[in-house]
Amino acid sequence: MQDKEVISSLKNQLNYTEKNIFDIKIFINELLKANKKHNFISKSTEKVIWHRHILDSAQLVKFIDFSKGSLSDLGSGAGFPGLVLALFNKNKDFHVKLYEKSPVKRAFLKDISDRLSLKIEIYGNVYEEPIESEYLVCRAFKKLEAIIQVSREIVKKSHKLIILKGQNAQEDLKKAFNKEKYDYKIENSITNEGSKIIIVDFKK
Repeated sequence: MQDKEVISSLKNQLNYTEKNIFDIKIFINELLKANKKHNFISKSTEKVIWHRHILDSAQLVKFIDFSKGSLSDLGSGAGFPGLVLALFNKNKDFHVKLYEKSPVKRAFLKDISDRLSLKIEIYGNVYEEPIESEYLVCRAFKKLEAIIQVSREIVKKSHKLIILKGQNAQEDLKKAFNKEKYDYKIENSITNEGSKIIIVDFKK
């Protein structure tokens, strides 16, 4: 999918605004500059960044109600998916929290959020204190069992866990839900026909 097609999908399918697209372009430009030094994303994905990273992250807006509460992104890396979702958020009362253990990546996220005037809170270790959010999202954090453990033990309120997964989503679910069963559904990714989005309802 070409960049223009991705931008069209962002606007027409996911309701990203022209201002959002402008901000994403700034974000991409800064990320590619930083990537020369820090290798935040694989060099092989730089030329397909709109499709591989931006659209892949942005599609999660379909499953999030931004009218109230907050979202926590576990292992944000260079901002996927959390910063891309924060760009979409238009509600000053909805909080986006990014958890990233790397100080270098945290500094990058802070610079970008300041530059784009995004309402973002940035934290280090996921395990340091309780997480209070209505949504937990992650793209490349840990194995599903570890993510489920965070949801079960560290998040202190009922929430939806939304995970971008590759082709082994069904097998991962079987392993993760071996002992306890949770309500979940699987959605197809719009960026890769083999990839899935797992949405788990956690009731506290």
